[in-house]
Amino acid sequence: MTLHVEATPTLLHIALPSMAAVESGLNAGYDGVVIDLQHGEIGLDQACNMLRSTPRGNSHVYARVASIDSGAIGRLLDSGARGIVAPTVETVEQARALVRATKYPPMGARSLGPSRPNLYEGVDYCAAGNESVVAVAQIESVAGVEAAEAIMGVQGVDSIYVGPSDLAVSYGLAGRPDWSSGPVADALAHLSQLARAHQVKLGLYCSDPAFAAEQIRGLNLGYVGLGIDLLFIGKQARASIAALKESL
Repeated sequence: MTLHVEATPTLLHIALPSMAAVESGLNAGYDGVVIDLQHGEIGLDQACNMLRSTPRGNSHVYARVASIDSGAIGRLLDSGARGIVAPTVETVEQARALVRATKYPPMGARSLGPSRPNLYEGVDYCAAGNESVVAVAQIESVAGVEAAEAIMGVQGVDSIYVGPSDLAVSYGLAGRPDWSSGPVADALAHLSQLARAHQVKLGLYCSDPAFAAEQIRGLNLGYVGLGIDLLFIGKQARASIAALKESL
């Protein structure tokens, strides 16, 4: 099965503690965002406010947490996050902890008590919440790749999101995101096969749009991360200064 670029949701990573950054990304045409509490300057309270700035019906509003902390994850979900990305998942135990924090009983142990009312529609609120919220295990190490099949086999793990820069470092390579050959590319092909077999969505962070399009077509990606707000500012700033200097 080959997916077309326009059919694959594209998410912008948000590192700046700004509701305007989220709004600008969605207005520019991104399907969703990954609010990043692992890197950057976004704290829990700020992230919860940023989540409230997103349309209630957007199913691709994710938060990447610094660790699998059920308290923080619960607050993010209650504020409207539709996906929780747990970094550097390498074991079945970590995957199960993610599910426990992300899903309502009986699948998980998430507490009822949303601060943003009527988040999920359905007769059975817990079932509707579990269907609406995505538990995303981020694979970004050799150990994660080696344990990926077992991680995907954990009930409640909905998606695998590949962090290629850290994965490259774990292979002894430079920490850059876009790899079309070598061990990172081989790992992506392996993960794509496993994801198909386990009916788990596969996502990948990319920095280059053309590379992202190739991966969408080649790996049957369920979604793609493309760019980081802070890096976009730096890139445009450097281009503007360079253009000014060339014109003087």
